[in-house]
Order: sequence, then structure tokens, then C-alpha cells
Amino acid sequence: MLELVIFFLVGVGFVLGGFAMAFFFAPHHPSAKKLSCYECGEEPISGSHIQYNVRYYLFGLAFVIFDVEVVFLAPCVLVLKYFGMTGFIEILIFVFILLMGLAYAWKKGDLEWI
Repeated sequence: MLELVIFFLVGVGFVLGGFAMAFFFAPHHPSAKKLSCYECGEEPISGSHIQYNVRYYLFGLAFVIFDVEVVFLAPCVLVLKYFGMTGFIEILIFVFILLMGLAYAWKKGDLEWI
């Protein structure tokens, strides 16, 4: 238990130390041009607040979720011969749950690109 507390404190120390180093040693010289919404040399046409359709975020989240699930599935498939039939059934259940999530997103229309 003591090792866990020490590990946690060292991790928090690294994070807080990084923030402190950036706060004290990073240059901070704000100007009107630096605080504008673009720094690429183009004059901004409007403000920096633009409303996007929430479907773009939902589509991106669905992609990330299914991409991560494939990453979880790949090691299981590679060692499937060691798990036998029980492992195969568990993988089928996992894929079935993924397909149910995909069907739900498809039925709600979250996969439509406008």
C-alpha cells in the first residue's frame, strides 16, 4: 500500500512540476496580434465562435470507440488457440455487443454524413 501512495505522489509531483516549470520559465508576451483568433497572417473574417453540427462530433466519437474496440479485439484473436472454445464464445459475445452498438448508432442516424 505504501508503494502505491509513493507512486501516486511521484506522479502528481511530475505533473505539478511540469506545470510549475512552464509557468515560471515559458515566455509570456501577449499582444493584440497574438490574442487574435488566427496567427497565420490572414485577417479574421468573423469571430472565433463558429457553431458546428453536433453530428461531426458524434461521428468522430463513434469512430474512436470502434477503433479502440478493434485494438482490444486484436490480441484476443492472436491468442485464440490458447483460450479454446470458451475464448471463442467470449469473442463472439464481444463482437455481438459491438454490432448492437453499431446498429443503434445506424438506426439513430448518427452515421449519416450531411
